[in-house]
Amino acid sequence: MRAVVVAAPASGSGKTTVATGLVGALRRAGHRVAPFKVGPDYIDPGYHGLAAGRPGRNLDPVLVGVERIAPLYRHGAQGCDVAVVEGVMGLFDGRIDEHHAGPVAEGSTAQVASLLGAPVLLVVDARGHSQSLAALLHGFATFDSGIRLGGVILNRVGSERHDHVLRAACARVGLPVLGSLPRSAELEVPSRHLGLIPAVEHGMAAREAVTAMTDLVAAHVDLHAIAALARTSVTGPSWDPAAAVRGDGSAHPAEASGRPCASSVHVDREPPLIAVAGGAAFTFGYAEHRELLLAAGAQVVVFDPLHDELPRGTAGLVLPGGFPEEHAARLAANTGLLRAVAEASRQGMPMHAECAGLLYLTRSLDGHPMAGVIDAEAEFGPRLVLGYRDAVALGDSPLWRAGERVRGHEFHRTRLVSSPCAEPAWGWHGSDGERVREGALVGNLHASYLHTHPAGNPEAVRRFVAGATAYARARVTT
Repeated sequence: MRAVVVAAPASGSGKTTVATGLVGALRRAGHRVAPFKVGPDYIDPGYHGLAAGRPGRNLDPVLVGVERIAPLYRHGAQGCDVAVVEGVMGLFDGRIDEHHAGPVAEGSTAQVASLLGAPVLLVVDARGHSQSLAALLHGFATFDSGIRLGGVILNRVGSERHDHVLRAACARVGLPVLGSLPRSAELEVPSRHLGLIPAVEHGMAAREAVTAMTDLVAAHVDLHAIAALARTSVTGPSWDPAAAVRGDGSAHPAEASGRPCASSVHVDREPPLIAVAGGAAFTFGYAEHRELLLAAGAQVVVFDPLHDELPRGTAGLVLPGGFPEEHAARLAANTGLLRAVAEASRQGMPMHAECAGLLYLTRSLDGHPMAGVIDAEAEFGPRLVLGYRDAVALGDSPLWRAGERVRGHEFHRTRLVSSPCAEPAWGWHGSDGERVREGALVGNLHASYLHTHPAGNPEAVRRFVAGATAYARARVTT
């Protein structure tokens, strides 16, 4: 299985345009392409998925652990002949942690490229660059001997003369130019405060944007050379959701059909139905989450809180992240679902809410009434809250036990106006050492701004499904 990593010297260089276009162009050329994104980003993989015709997946050493990167890569690349991995920020940028002593920054594109043994395509924003580009490229090529730059893709090139000068600078340091994208063809994809508008929300416009990125890369990038350059040193078994929820590393094929694995649920028991919120307001999720739920013995139904009812027979509710603040009026208008969710919480249904889910369960969001399960109000805030957190569970819940530690990620511009009158879900220390208490535990609800990756915490998924099974069984007996 071959791979290339699309990186850049800094954010804003055009990685997403190039990576998405490269996925689409390689697919158009007859390749079966597996798309990946370094880090916790939920939005870019949606565009990758449209281009590839298969789910975009994340590779985040901070959230899932270094040891799972290669297995998750092999799992996500099954059935493909080439993978495109889009990096995060600049090539060597990662988590700032004084306790990390590794050769490269934790969670950086460089770390993932090293773990995969894949060459790096460096996307350079050519605006303002001339001969001095050679010095920049020399630095990136020699900074870490464990990273191999396979070539350069010049982006936002101003003219033929500009292109000639930049190619000469690349040749001076021995790096081939594998593509040159003209500034006149630059694409504008609508964005908001957390990045691009998710592909699910953007609808047909997102598909048109992906087609435009594909056309741009196909016209200006040497696809044959990139396919020939692709390499990986990954060996060993693929990540397996059934083995993960069992808590062992044994080989046990997951059910590709979507049926729960026989080893995960008793055959004489109806699998519990887990309802997962989706649609335009709840777009943040990892593909491995559904796979783990199925492997743990659940049925999974996706519903849209903008207009759907709570699925009949629901025994567990997952409310993931997204942009509810953009759809607050429509969420509030679906009063039947809000009442059903509140009643289900009162009856003890296991619920897991992250970020958007937390907001949906408050009394109100920007003045629009919500489910009222959590005694707090929420609003769009003045600043972006962003970063990894080393958190500890402060109480028992359907997913976690008090004292368990987890790595998560915050990514939001909303805030709770008042602290919930409930036991906090997580605790951690902020960058200045202050104690942070966050989230809410209400009955069988675990709600928080903190995003976690289920592949890094399969035991939490297993517990959640077990709780849903117990809830469903209790409802039948009563």
